[in-house]
Amino acid sequence: MATQDSNTSNGSNSTLSFIVGALVVAVIVLGFALYNGMDFGRDDGINISIEGAGPAAEQTGEAIEDAANAVNDAAKDATGQ
Repeated sequence: MATQDSNTSNGSNSTLSFIVGALVVAVIVLGFALYNGMDFGRDDGINISIEGAGPAAEQTGEAIEDAANAVNDAAKDATGQ
């Protein structure tokens, strides 16, 4: 008769048990949230604005452009082009 090696089946059984347990917990949490009236797709009309970011954003763009030009110049100097 063939014997089953219990070491190889324990790993797959525990992994499967972990996955099934995680799915059960997720279903319970979502069911509880929906039962209590949470509306996941509702738009509450929240607007976020950052005032005064215009000059800072422009300066950041200029700094990035200057850095890119410096890298380009260094690459041209290194290659002799």
